[in-house]
Amino acid sequence: LMLAAGMAWAAYSLRGRGKFAVSGDPLAATAGNFVRGLPLALLPWLLFGSTEVNSVGVICALASGALASGLGYALWYTVLPALSALRASLVQLAAPLLVTVFGVLFLGEPPTLRLIAGSALILGGLALATLCRARRVTAPRKP
Repeated sequence: LMLAAGMAWAAYSLRGRGKFAVSGDPLAATAGNFVRGLPLALLPWLLFGSTEVNSVGVICALASGALASGLGYALWYTVLPALSALRASLVQLAAPLLVTVFGVLFLGEPPTLRLIAGSALILGGLALATLCRARRVTAPRKP
């Protein structure tokens, strides 16, 4: 499922990169995508029956999904046309690391050895991709 989610996000980003560069309104396009995705999000609730719904849960879901994610997507698609595909993918791969750092700093998450090792692997992969790309770009071409 994570592989499918990653591939879907990559396709959505690449498709959106051209679409939002042309339309110039990432916020409206993202809002439209959220509205079109709402039936799919409600499908499990409709298929498996309702559970207890309370106003606090609904407000938290809306704040997390529509507000935070929607604005995050709009921001991403605002800057995406200015990034190369490689740079955009590297920024996306850094997202889990950034979220982890914020969790440690602001939510008091413990910086465990597993967390530090995972962060080091992410940073190492990003550095490797960046250095290999830089080496390929600066290498002289053979006639």
